[in-house]
Amino acid sequence: MASGTFDIIHPGHGFYLSESKKLGGDNAILMVVVATDKTVKNHKRVPIVGEKQRCEMVSMLKGVDEAYVGDEKDPFKIVKEKKPDIITIGPDQNFNPDSLHKSLLKKGLDIKVVKINDYKKFELDSSCKIIRKIKQTDFDMDYLENCQ
Repeated sequence: MASGTFDIIHPGHGFYLSESKKLGGDNAILMVVVATDKTVKNHKRVPIVGEKQRCEMVSMLKGVDEAYVGDEKDPFKIVKEKKPDIITIGPDQNFNPDSLHKSLLKKGLDIKVVKINDYKKFELDSSCKIIRKIKQTDFDMDYLENCQ
C-alpha cells in the first residue's frame, strides 16, 4: 500500500508507485491511498486538483490496482480494512518507518513499513517544481482565457 497527495502527477509518482509494487512480488496488488483535500491543506498547501480527481488519476496509472481517498477522521481506516502486507513511504514523506510500524502494532496491525529512498531525477520531478515553473512562465492570456 502506498499513499500520497498526487496533486500534479509527475515521474516521481510513477517511480514511487512502481517501486512500491515491486516490493510485493510477482502477484502484488498495489493499493494507493490519496490524501484528502483537508489533509493536504493542513500539511502542505492548498491542493490544485481535488481529491476525487486525484484519486481517479492515480487509479489510471500503470501498476495501480486500487485507489482510495483517505479518511479524515481515521487515517488508518483503509489500512485496517484492506490489511496490506507492506506500506511504503515516499522519499519526500516525513514519516519515520519505525514510528509508523509501532503505531500500526498498537492498532493490532503487524504490517511491514518500507521507506522508498530512491528518486528518479527530472527537471520537473516534484509538484512544487511544476508549480514554480508555471508561475514563472509568461503565458499568452488570450490562450488562458479561451482554454476549456
